[in-house]
Amino acid sequence: MTKIEGGCLCGKVRYRTDAEPITTAVCHCRNCQKQSGSALSVVVAFPAGSLDASGDSLTAYQDIGESGGAVLRYFCNQCGSPLITRAEFSPEVEFIKAGTLDDPSWLKPDAAYWGEREHEWLKGAPSWPIFPRNPES
Repeated sequence: MTKIEGGCLCGKVRYRTDAEPITTAVCHCRNCQKQSGSALSVVVAFPAGSLDASGDSLTAYQDIGESGGAVLRYFCNQCGSPLITRAEFSPEVEFIKAGTLDDPSWLKPDAAYWGEREHEWLKGAPSWPIFPRNPES
């Protein structure tokens, strides 16, 4: 894999890296759930320092992760897109939010973190109808 690029919803923040991903994972911790506004967060880990992010609207929020260590969560202060996470518990890596990749077609999570926080309805195959796009009214 070569250059990986992505950015926020409004386009004011962009990132790129030439590094190979270390892992792609699903995180079920409560902080990732809240920060993503969803039941989980899909992240791609890269070696620390390998991401080149640019944009005047890149802002960081520091929280304390469930591990007890500091977590810096970078987001666009214009559109609110979460982009990059750097955590004290793993200083050798930094994570990008998979949904912000320009081309997410290669993604396949190979691990799940904080599985004890996984919502019960996520376990097993979904039992609801799956539509290819929005259903007709």
